[in-house]
Amino acid sequence: MTIDLRSDTVTRPTKAMLEAMLHAPVGDDVFNEDPTIIALEEKTAALFGQEAGLFCPSGTMTNQVAIKVHTQPGDEVICDASAHIYNYEGGGISFNSGAQAKLINGDRGRMSAQQVEESINPAFDWLTRTRLVSVENTANRAGGSCYSLQQMKEISEVCRKHGVKYHLDGARIFNALTETKDDTRAVGMLFDSVSVCFSKGLGAPTGSVLLGSKEFIRQARRVRKVFGGGMRQAGILAAAGIYALDNHVERLKDDHRRAKTLGETISRLPYVESLLPVESNIIIFTLSEKMPSERFIQLLAEQHIKAVGFGKQTVRFVTHLDFTEEMMGKTIEVLKKI
Repeated sequence: MTIDLRSDTVTRPTKAMLEAMLHAPVGDDVFNEDPTIIALEEKTAALFGQEAGLFCPSGTMTNQVAIKVHTQPGDEVICDASAHIYNYEGGGISFNSGAQAKLINGDRGRMSAQQVEESINPAFDWLTRTRLVSVENTANRAGGSCYSLQQMKEISEVCRKHGVKYHLDGARIFNALTETKDDTRAVGMLFDSVSVCFSKGLGAPTGSVLLGSKEFIRQARRVRKVFGGGMRQAGILAAAGIYALDNHVERLKDDHRRAKTLGETISRLPYVESLLPVESNIIIFTLSEKMPSERFIQLLAEQHIKAVGFGKQTVRFVTHLDFTEEMMGKTIEVLKKI
């Protein structure tokens, strides 16, 4: 038995999901004629109270398309210093859009409305034009921390006040909503654009949907094509997203329960120096100097457990659809014996 805690992206489609993909009706999506993609776009848009959606291969693409549509070269994007759009999308803010990032040191990945407002530049010729604010929910690098509806609403009000666009990187938005119990529409309607990913906790093999107004999505379709994201009979992939929305959202609470149980064990291990609060399905902990992270990961590998380093002496575990109760018991047993 191999246990893979590197990421929730490692999940494999269930038999039922594969069956849904096998029987999906398809068409040419570049001509906007794939019925299953259209169904996923409409279903996701309705969930979050947005007018339209655009299916893309990845969450990185949905984020980068949104930034491209919202900004012009020389503009500025406000985000947390730990944000995925800044750290893990290949420098895409500058490479794709010619914009720059202004980084905020939030509370475990969560910026406050006051911090955002203080970071928006006044309209002087010699200052960069602040054009977009992006929040990530849950905040991956901050240990899966969740924004509350009120926090997101307060930032939305600041953006509206200053005429700045507002984007949600919702790579794990359903993980966040599982914890906060907030309504999808109440969250989605706060934003000018929303990225929803299906290939993480929801267990689909690939795909994300970008949401926004009809005009925003019209522009986004062209940018997607320029970025090489125009797919043809991709309804077989969209079918996995539809199945995930219908069957895999409620079960996220099992991932969170297992993550919190692992976190409780990890917090008591003698070779662990600190542990970030476990709010969803991500566990980030720092090892003491007597246990080099490379050695720790190797010891896990010898017991058929996969994990990744996440910075100096820091390790990340992520629970997911393919991490079972039996695997959790085995992992705890191994951790205690190291």
